Amino acid sequence: MILAINPKNPQLRLVRKVIEVLEQGGAIGYPTDTVYGVGCDLFNQEAIRKIHRLKKMEGKKPLSFICSDLKDISRYAHVSNYAYKMMKRLLPGPYTFVLTATKLVPKIAMTKQNTVGIRIPDNKICLNLVRELGHPIISTSVYKPDESLYNDPAEIEERFARQLDLVIDGGVIVAEHSSIIDLTDEFPKVIRKGKGDVSLFQ
Repeated sequence: MILAINPKNPQLRLVRKVIEVLEQGGAIGYPTDTVYGVGCDLFNQEAIRKIHRLKKMEGKKPLSFICSDLKDISRYAHVSNYAYKMMKRLLPGPYTFVLTATKLVPKIAMTKQNTVGIRIPDNKICLNLVRELGHPIISTSVYKPDESLYNDPAEIEERFARQLDLVIDGGVIVAEHSSIIDLTDEFPKVIRKGKGDVSLFQ
């Protein structure tokens, strides 16, 4: 099922429809500021396993998740003064920040090193979903058969119709990976250069 939501001004009643799906353990396709990805409620382990199966990946690989704001991030990750300053400057934006997880994060969503990838995308649909749900949603990209990224909700629906409970149509976007920055250490490390400018960290 495709549900069209206005990307500039998301309709609350439609956002709440999506929340119902997430609360019932559903997996959804949705737009971010980088790609169309798939996700679910961070606290629903069965839904996370569903995402693992959809990506044909082992449960050991971590999935990043979306927070609503910096205060929200500090509930799920340990944030140094430097990390806070950098994130305040760059978020919302096309970045994934790797941080050390707090005890609130389920084991299934972190690495063996107890780290997590956290995003605050510059996308109103995403941010409204997280605010309405009251906690983070898993965010992970999926690849087309030719290894390119999805930028169109219709293609996600066509490919994953059986595995997803709902796909949000937030318009076609320019698909590109987020930049991944590791802020677990004293010195930042650029793990992947993507859509976000990483010159601050080099």
